[in-house]
Amino acid sequence: MNAAKRHEIFSRLREQNPNPTTELNYTTPFELLIAVILSAQATDVGVNKATARLYPVANTPDAILGLGVEGLKEYIKTIGLYNSKAENVIKTCRALIELHDGEVPSSREALEKLPGVGRKTANVVLNTAFGEPTMAVDTHIFRVSNRTRIAPGKTVLEVEKKLLRFIPKEFLQDAHHWLILHGRYVCTARKPRCGACIIEDLCEYKEKSDYVD
Repeated sequence: MNAAKRHEIFSRLREQNPNPTTELNYTTPFELLIAVILSAQATDVGVNKATARLYPVANTPDAILGLGVEGLKEYIKTIGLYNSKAENVIKTCRALIELHDGEVPSSREALEKLPGVGRKTANVVLNTAFGEPTMAVDTHIFRVSNRTRIAPGKTVLEVEKKLLRFIPKEFLQDAHHWLILHGRYVCTARKPRCGACIIEDLCEYKEKSDYVD
């Protein structure tokens, strides 16, 4: 795929959705961090239902630490892998208090040292909470990047590096959200909705369909 095509793809995505953001509900960097940790192998809708119950009761490291692992589980038990996630969230809250005065750090190195926080989670927090032009490659972005040929790669890290290199700088801040939403609602895993896609004529996927709904 050439640079002109990529520029046009992101121009159209921006025109369709000028101010994209995460579908996770949050009001502070800490709430976002916890929501992203909880979202691993879970839907944003499911996480939002859990945090809608949790955050009015506890939405700071101190408050969640006060719940303890068992207390936290009561709020997040509807989410997959909630046992291990509860352990990681409590450990992360303790680390934030002991190492960062209760604040979410704004560096990748510090974020990735937190329990339950990998590169993808760090990228989401850096991009969405701190406005850095990072690329958090999840299953949706990996699929869209390879299927469209915007940034094909065999590994998540390879796709991430290509996206950062190939996407024009003017689009980098929001590209992560556009690609996730496109993969979630249009370029879906089982059957892409090519008939409803605004970049269908630019996409280099060889097995396009006229499927809309």
